[in-house]
Amino acid sequence: MAQHILRKDLKKDEIRERLVSGVESVASHQQALWLVVAAALVVALAVFGWNSYARRQTAKASAALDDGLKVFQARIRAAGEPADPVDITYLDQKNKFTDAEKKFLSVAGQYGRTKPGQMARYYAALSEVQLKQYADAEKNLSQVISGGDENLAGLAKFKLAEVYVQENKGSQAVDLFKQLSDKPSVFVPKPMALLALADYYRKTDPAQATKLYNQVKQEFPDAAEQADQGLELLNSKS
Repeated sequence: MAQHILRKDLKKDEIRERLVSGVESVASHQQALWLVVAAALVVALAVFGWNSYARRQTAKASAALDDGLKVFQARIRAAGEPADPVDITYLDQKNKFTDAEKKFLSVAGQYGRTKPGQMARYYAALSEVQLKQYADAEKNLSQVISGGDENLAGLAKFKLAEVYVQENKGSQAVDLFKQLSDKPSVFVPKPMALLALADYYRKTDPAQATKLYNQVKQEFPDAAEQADQGLELLNSKS
């Protein structure tokens, strides 16, 4: 009899252990599930927080960029003309573009990760080109090119090529114009790059310029008028 009771107790203990083990397993799985849910919530909140922050930064950058553009596009008033308290005007180009450059660089420095911030750096370079500060323009355009926005990078490459032309760095300018014609973008379509390259060759390699102008006329009828103008300039020097 005692042996029978012992066997029954052992079986009860075994069942109890299984129940306890099952409960512990369920609890363990629930805990793991809650950990996963909690981690997902943390990630979701972080993403939401970052997106909200990014939107706020972009809005601030856009407003600051607009202020810079008002200066960049400001009218040069005539000597003796009184300043308008509402309309931004300047007496000379140098002061205008100096002020514009400062504003754009400030925006780029504070909001460089935003698109308006990258646009501000591009316009800072344009201001520097107007001031003939080509080394600074090169530096800022190179930063825009490496900024990750493909279309804006294409525009910056085009302007950098023009800067190279001004600095008599012809081979570097040609390389960029060719890159842009091989891989056009929204802001710099292929005919635009080819015409710029042809314009450069017009002074250094007339035969190559003629070939490119004719290529544009054949492949891009909408740009034929500009190509014809280039050919006329070329022929007038012959």
